Amino acid sequence: MDPLYDALTPDDAMEMQLTARLIYQTRENRRTVLEAMGVADEADLLGRISRSEIPEHPAYEHYLAARILRDTHDTARQLMTGALKEINQR
Repeated sequence: MDPLYDALTPDDAMEMQLTARLIYQTRENRRTVLEAMGVADEADLLGRISRSEIPEHPAYEHYLAARILRDTHDTARQLMTGALKEINQR
């Protein structure tokens, strides 16, 4: 078995599982929001709103949702990276 798993306490394993689930859910939900608006990313969505190619409402709310989901995803990945580094140093 991978030595990483030997170093995980039950609490660490639960934290990794929850963080991994958060990473997955935020990625997939962001993808859903962007696909619903027919854009590749937040910048594209904001640009289309700015150029009046799509109505501001509710597009701006979708933009904010995608940004929050991306930021949450990035933060969760950083937490996972930090936790794994800490675990591997034990």
